[in-house]
Amino acid sequence: MADVPLYVVSEYSSSERRITPSWSIAQLKKKLEPITGIPPSCQRISLKTPSNENISVEAADEESTYLQTYPLSPYAELRVTDTRPAGVRPNFSNAAGVEKYVMPEEEYEKKSDSVLAWKKTQKLGRFDPNAPSHEQTRIMATAQEIESRGIAVGKRCRVGQDDTRRGEIKYVGPVKEIPGGIGDWVGVQLDEPVGKNDGSIAGTRYWGEESELKRGVFVRPERVEVGDFPVVDDLEDMEEI
Repeated sequence: MADVPLYVVSEYSSSERRITPSWSIAQLKKKLEPITGIPPSCQRISLKTPSNENISVEAADEESTYLQTYPLSPYAELRVTDTRPAGVRPNFSNAAGVEKYVMPEEEYEKKSDSVLAWKKTQKLGRFDPNAPSHEQTRIMATAQEIESRGIAVGKRCRVGQDDTRRGEIKYVGPVKEIPGGIGDWVGVQLDEPVGKNDGSIAGTRYWGEESELKRGVFVRPERVEVGDFPVVDDLEDMEEI
């Protein structure tokens, strides 16, 4: 008899497989073990027919009971259930305990079909002969932005045109702790504790003293608006009550 394509479904796998009707149930279970990870003795198999009827694929003598006795129709679902207690089953979806392979850097550099090799061919990133000039252009653009906006330490400002984020500029310069942060950054101490830090990043302090109040932010110059932005007095409206 011709093979029949079926969908083999288990807790951790789902794939199309060609099943031979002349197999016995015992043969089927042996072939399903490497697919599902379930030992033959722990498999409970059911066949879902096109009419949504679930038929148990089992027999007292599974060595001599053949699949051709079941209504195998193309692309029917063959569901394999693990009868072991949950605590005994291996968790194939948890990769925490799996030792990860890390290719040695010198071996990776020798490969011709890697992302690194492609970057070398396309002269991208650090392989771009003009990369230093690109970086310098960005640094100069940031410096021009700072000058045009009148950004300087000690001036009042607001961040992102948000009146609730007013403060004082405390630092202007590079921040090496920010990944990819080419060019100068503006460190602002906000009037309210709605910032991201206390004036320090990754152990490097740029202004002030250690504090539990997070009033500091580091932003790009284009987000800073210098001007007469006095501290907002939340009690000012109380005089009208």
